[in-house]
Amino acid sequence: MWALVPLCFAPLLQAKEDLKYPSHPVRFVVPYPPAGTTDIVARGIAAKLADHWSQQFVIDNRGGASTMIGADIVAKAIPDGYTLLLATQTTLSINPQVFKQISYNVTRDFAPITPVVYFPYVIAAHPSFPAKSITELISLAKTKPASIGYGTTGTASTNHVAGALLETMAGIKLLHVPFKGAGPALTATLSGEVPLVITGIATVLPHAQSGRARILAFCSEKRHPNWPDIATTGEAGLKGYDGGTWFSIVTRAGTPNAIVQALNRSIIAALASNDLKERFSAIGFDIRTSSPEAFGQFIKEDMARVAKVIQSSGIRID
Repeated sequence: MWALVPLCFAPLLQAKEDLKYPSHPVRFVVPYPPAGTTDIVARGIAAKLADHWSQQFVIDNRGGASTMIGADIVAKAIPDGYTLLLATQTTLSINPQVFKQISYNVTRDFAPITPVVYFPYVIAAHPSFPAKSITELISLAKTKPASIGYGTTGTASTNHVAGALLETMAGIKLLHVPFKGAGPALTATLSGEVPLVITGIATVLPHAQSGRARILAFCSEKRHPNWPDIATTGEAGLKGYDGGTWFSIVTRAGTPNAIVQALNRSIIAALASNDLKERFSAIGFDIRTSSPEAFGQFIKEDMARVAKVIQSSGIRID
C-alpha cells in the first residue's frame, strides 16, 4: 500500500536551518477524545517530534461529529505548518461520501504529509456462535441472509465499511448493528446480544484468550506476524479483501512544500524508532509511510474505493 521512504538526515538538518521551523509550539489536533488509539499514536509521534525539533507539539483533542470538528479547525488554519491533524480514513475517505453537508474539502483544504499506521480488523464471535471459522461464517450466512448481526462503532464507520465490503465480496448479507464506540460493540458480543463484532485485535484479544470470545479471522490476505495462529479472510478465498483502517497526518493546504517535506521526513524518522515500532506493533498497528505525493494519490484512490462500497451497500447517515 505504502512504501517506506528512505531517511535522509542531511537535508532534514538543512531544512531545519533554512526554514527556522518550528519557532514556536505546533498544534496537533486529534479529532477524537483522549485515551483512544488515535490519541496513543498522536502522542507517541508528538513526543518524538518535540525531541527532534526542540519545540513543543501540543496535542489538542477535539472529538465529535465524526471527526469533523477537529478537521474543520485544521481546514481553516493558517497554512504555515503550525497546525497538524491526525486524520483517519473516516476523516478523509468516508465523511465526504456520507454527509450531505461537510465543512471541509479533502483535496482543497488539506496538504497530505504521510500515512502513519494501518491495522486490519478482526471478526470475532461469541463462543456460542455455531461458525468456528470465517469459511463456516460465510456458509452459514448464505443460508440465513440478513439475520446474523455484527456490531461496529457506528453507521458509516470504518468497521461498517469493512463489513459491507465483506458482504459484497463474499456474496452474503449480514445484519449491521451500530453502537457508540468499540467498547459497547464488544460488550454486546461478549454478552451474546450480537453474535459478531468487527474490531481491532487489541480490543478483543484479552477476551479471546480468556475464552469469552472467538476470533474467526483477520480481515486481510496474509496472517499477521504478531498472531500467526489467527486465520485470515484471504484463506477463505476473499482475495484482495482488506478490512481495516489507517491513520495519517495532514496539515492546511498551502503550507510551504519545504515544511511539508521536512515534517514528512521527521515523522518517518520518529516512526522508525524502536520504541514506537514496538509500542504500535503490540496493539496490532503496522507502520506504513510514504512521500506526501504518494499519499495524496492514495487518498484519491481510497476515496473512490470507499465511495464504491458505500454506494453499492446503501450505507447512509440518517
